[in-house]
Amino acid sequence: MMIITQKITSLAFEVRDGMFRKDEELTPSQRDLAVRRMPSLLEYLSYNCNFMGILAGPLCSYKDYISFIEGRAHRTPRAGEDGGAGPPGPGAEPSPNAAVVQKLAVCGLSLLAHLTVSNALPVEHNIDEHFRATASWPAKALYLYVSLLAARPKYYFAWTLADAINNAAGFGFRGFDGHGAARWDLVSNLRIRQIEGSTSFKMFLDNWNIQTALWLKRVCYERTTWNPTVQTFVLSAVWHGVYPGYYLTFLTAVLVTLAARAVRSNLRHHFLAPPPLKLLYDALTWAATQLAVSYTVAPFVLLSVRPSFAFYSSWYFCLHVACILVLLLLPVKKTQRGREPPGHRPLARSTKLDESSSGQNSFPTANHLCSQGPAGADRHLSGKE
Repeated sequence: MMIITQKITSLAFEVRDGMFRKDEELTPSQRDLAVRRMPSLLEYLSYNCNFMGILAGPLCSYKDYISFIEGRAHRTPRAGEDGGAGPPGPGAEPSPNAAVVQKLAVCGLSLLAHLTVSNALPVEHNIDEHFRATASWPAKALYLYVSLLAARPKYYFAWTLADAINNAAGFGFRGFDGHGAARWDLVSNLRIRQIEGSTSFKMFLDNWNIQTALWLKRVCYERTTWNPTVQTFVLSAVWHGVYPGYYLTFLTAVLVTLAARAVRSNLRHHFLAPPPLKLLYDALTWAATQLAVSYTVAPFVLLSVRPSFAFYSSWYFCLHVACILVLLLLPVKKTQRGREPPGHRPLARSTKLDESSSGQNSFPTANHLCSQGPAGADRHLSGKE
């Protein structure tokens, strides 16, 4: 139901953009995905109920799906060395076998980790009365991180398996990289190495649940005129379900996101050189990011009000207080949504680099709110940080 909700609402906005709005009113990504012809009933049902994504998705755009169904997905030019259009790709459809095998191996390791480590490190132990009373602050911080780290492999398993299923069916081919290698990441939902190595809240969100982040950006963040940050997070909470823990997590994420933007824009440029200082900055921001993410998402796992407030109270709401102080003391740069930078020329879909890597496939919070200056002025539209 969650995936079908994404597909129905995405297609509705794409049809509206293509048939009922002027091109000059659209952002580059909206123009790129606009549907200019009303889908037939068969096309509509096929897009929403195809076997590849009916259970776990991930979300894909209607135009990408129809291109795959009509056999046009693999007829794309390669990206040249300078990022422009290179020579045409091979006529035969590239094989997804290598990508599928690699993703299935990741699935096996993720499932093994989930069945072993997660049971040994339950998140609920963070609110155990004896643990709260006896553990030192470093021990609490370490267990918070490792317990939430142990909770992630089940998501890695589900999303990577869904990605592999789509690839095995031939869907998910994005094009060729600068070396001529086929890329099967069109509907990938996460990048594990970037998640675990994140040095900012923005970087974590950029690489987590990518297709849902795109949906939130396209149907909410780009279209609302009043406080898009809060509205996007609230929509994400409502879409996830009715558990109070979801709302506590996403409302906390609003504070963390805004504070991360302020800190990054005001302090980061002081630590870019020399290299040893940058290395120290990266190490400290990695630790801070991992702890902040764990603190923020703990209620998402705990679900109910009482355990969630027990967890936050055991930490004296320290991150909430710190974020509020940051927002009161540091200047915050405003974002300009939907504006293209001077001289901006969007690449064709078939030739541009991985959108999620360049900031196109990113949660608005990640690209707008964490590095102004967890991402520069509207990085997910301009492609700049």
